[in-house]
Amino acid sequence: MHLVQTMAYVGEQPWHGLGTRLAPRQPLEVWARAAGMDWQIREAEVRYVAAHDKALGSIHAFPEQKVLYRSDTKAPLSVVSSRYQVVQPSEILEFYRDLTEVGGFQLETAGVLKEGRKLWALARTGQSATLKGKDQVNGYLLLATACDGTLATTAQFTSVRVVCNNTMQIALGDGTGSVKVPHRSQFDAASVKRQLGLAISSWDSFVARTKALSECKVSDAAAEKFLRRVLTYPTTNPADRDTVSVNERAIKAVGQLYAGRGKGASLPSASSTAWGLLNACTEFVDHHRRARSDDHRLDAAWFGAGSVLKQKAWDEALKLVV
Repeated sequence: MHLVQTMAYVGEQPWHGLGTRLAPRQPLEVWARAAGMDWQIREAEVRYVAAHDKALGSIHAFPEQKVLYRSDTKAPLSVVSSRYQVVQPSEILEFYRDLTEVGGFQLETAGVLKEGRKLWALARTGQSATLKGKDQVNGYLLLATACDGTLATTAQFTSVRVVCNNTMQIALGDGTGSVKVPHRSQFDAASVKRQLGLAISSWDSFVARTKALSECKVSDAAAEKFLRRVLTYPTTNPADRDTVSVNERAIKAVGQLYAGRGKGASLPSASSTAWGLLNACTEFVDHHRRARSDDHRLDAAWFGAGSVLKQKAWDEALKLVV
């Protein structure tokens, strides 16, 4: 089953043929239709039938919770607390209106995951950097939300390495680059943008660190240790809390990407460098890690376990830079 129900994109076709292609610089209203985001999240009170023996049950309300459903198909999305603040599909796209009309941003993808339970839009910021060997990295801004309890409304600066389409969230040690609004709070787009204003400088800091990674040569022994640190996890068995699980298959796969199989692995910026190690990990997560489908992999790479693994690889790569 595909997680991506509908999506629109500009430029090259993403993943495996999913989505509707748009010409650049389309109005947000066109994006809403093409991305399948031209509907609303509606609310209804929770009701239940208290059955009696051999008789029709009586209907009662449960005021502490509410049902969220789609306005177009009436399909249920989730049951949430009555205090839950909904973020509409239109609000995700509207967030980008001034950014695209006067800020120089360009929407590249937007869509609906899990039948409407998760929504996202991704825009290129216009920021970019080129490492040695014409290794280009572009800046993006991702805005995503979910109405099933799996994700706060999150505005996240992201980088995309052009040669291999690997993604990396720009979350630096000082916490800039990401703003999360829990659903118990009202989503205030203007406030989020003010907080994200800090991230203009975070891009410069991110670029400085990527250049340092690309200039940091790594020995084979250090590379092996890096992969073992990144791809070793605490066991999920409560009885073995002190033991760890080493993902030997992943270590071998990432090692092969780093050694030359990965896209861009032979560029001067990546060959035998910390930047090459990091991108072997991000390519594995984005394009090779086992998943039920490509869009399941996307969901994990942006929001789930894959995102955590990439952040761990970033942190470990920075430790290699003396």
